Amino acid sequence: MTAPPAPIEALVRHFTDLRDGTHAGQTERPAKEAVFATTTDLLDAPARQALTEYDAHLLLGTGTLHATGLRRDRHGGSYATWRLTWPEQVRADLPALALHAHYDAGFHHPHLRGATVAEWPLNVFTPAQAAELLPTFRTIIAADLHNLVFQRDWRIVPALHANR
Repeated sequence: MTAPPAPIEALVRHFTDLRDGTHAGQTERPAKEAVFATTTDLLDAPARQALTEYDAHLLLGTGTLHATGLRRDRHGGSYATWRLTWPEQVRADLPALALHAHYDAGFHHPHLRGATVAEWPLNVFTPAQAAELLPTFRTIIAADLHNLVFQRDWRIVPALHANR
């Protein structure tokens, strides 16, 4: 069998943490927070790259990138946010494009979210365009499976029973 695609490997790591009560092998909150601090450093370059690409190609360079760096929230959690604002978005009083990594005080481990994602555009007219959607399909399925585990728990994923 071939190695699973990256989103599947990421979900297995995530669900294994839930099953085992760990995050990156850590069991105590301070150690998990230290891992999250390293994670936010690792995310900085790709988050900036992705938002800069959208600014260059769709916003025609009119955007402004804002990055918070690692911050503490008022509830005892921590977060880092990368936001891209542009004049039309501000005038329309809409949320910025955003990537938000957060480790809420009551959470077992960190999560990542966007600003508004719920629907995905679908304009496919050729086999090549359909094939280009594979990473998107993987991401959508990973997000849905994560949300189902979040609604119940890791036990709904058979592979986590086999990998103990």
